[in-house]
Amino acid sequence: MKRILSFFATLFVLTAFAQPMKSIMEYGVSPSNSPEENRVNLQRAINEASRSGAALYVEPVAGGYPVAAGIILKQNVSLIGAHGPVGRGTKDPERQAPVGSLFVITDSSAPFITVESATQLRGIQFYYPEQSHNDPAKIIAYPPTIQVSRTKKVEGVTLSSLTFFGEYMAMDFNASRSNPCEQILFEHCYGYPLGGEFIRIDYCYDIPRILHCHVNPANMRQFGRSFSRSVVDAVVARPTFSYAIDHTDNAQMIDVFTFGVHGGVFLGEYSYGQLTNFNLDCVSVGIHKKGASTFNRNWQIAQGSIIANVKGCADAIHPIIIEGQGHTAISNVEAFSGPNGALTTDGYSDDFLLVRGDKLLTVSLFGCRMRNYRAESPVTIENPKARIEAVACVDKNEEFFSLKK
Repeated sequence: MKRILSFFATLFVLTAFAQPMKSIMEYGVSPSNSPEENRVNLQRAINEASRSGAALYVEPVAGGYPVAAGIILKQNVSLIGAHGPVGRGTKDPERQAPVGSLFVITDSSAPFITVESATQLRGIQFYYPEQSHNDPAKIIAYPPTIQVSRTKKVEGVTLSSLTFFGEYMAMDFNASRSNPCEQILFEHCYGYPLGGEFIRIDYCYDIPRILHCHVNPANMRQFGRSFSRSVVDAVVARPTFSYAIDHTDNAQMIDVFTFGVHGGVFLGEYSYGQLTNFNLDCVSVGIHKKGASTFNRNWQIAQGSIIANVKGCADAIHPIIIEGQGHTAISNVEAFSGPNGALTTDGYSDDFLLVRGDKLLTVSLFGCRMRNYRAESPVTIENPKARIEAVACVDKNEEFFSLKK
């Protein structure tokens, strides 16, 4: 009992005397400043926090903080806001705009914020008020909101509970072979990038994780800026994927969602890992998997649904495309099509799975439900060297489908 009481006494002392995070307002970052003045002051706060490994609090304010692009989140620093992901937006009670721990971005000259090692962004909203939400001809191709450093090797970044409003490309972690990144965590991040790319990763080693992320054009509904059908159609017309991974070891993707894009998930030829519990809705291509060798270019794909029903930048509609080399294990994946008023739909996919190329690859399917495709068979084979086996799957005629090639 004495040990228990001593523990709680110690916990009380530590809590009572803990130093709170410093607000960025203490460094002169203010909603009434110019974007350039706030950039200077925020960078000064980050530079100071880097020396001690401190966290800075993005204090909620009406109207948010206008900040010019080009911020460097230096090593050891965390920027922390008040929010979980706000998937339909926060709402200023006096006007049609978000409110809270909010950066307001109008600068298209550079990525908004570049991250270095041992950094964290959490509980923050990023808003592009000049971005078009109803006219595709006026879409602004902003640089990425968050980008990995291209001049340093970056190890350990946490991106959590972030919401993006009007971004063109949200999180760019395409590093280089000479400066790869490692241990990057994306979790509970929401947005709808008008360039079609939400998270892209290249040259990232040591298990990057994409967890519980959500791409949806209704993400500004609370303040009246949901994207129009014509804008969503324009996003679908771009040959991009919401989630793209290459040159990556043992990537983990769990509970990812996208809606109204050309491609859901791109698994590059130099990647391997697991993709589970996903929903890829209103896409032209659900999953496109490649492979550069038979050694470790293998993906396990399970427990998901794909609604491939839109013609984007090409006429073909395929829930899954596999090519190159390596093995792909697909289990309990459902695919179907149909109409949706939020965008222009075709209503049918061409097949369930397209296998193409001219090199040996293997595919196994178990317990998959396949429907609303035009082809006679759910599997289209354009690779004479492919080895494919399907067991206990169900085709568009509600009949069990098996295949061994």
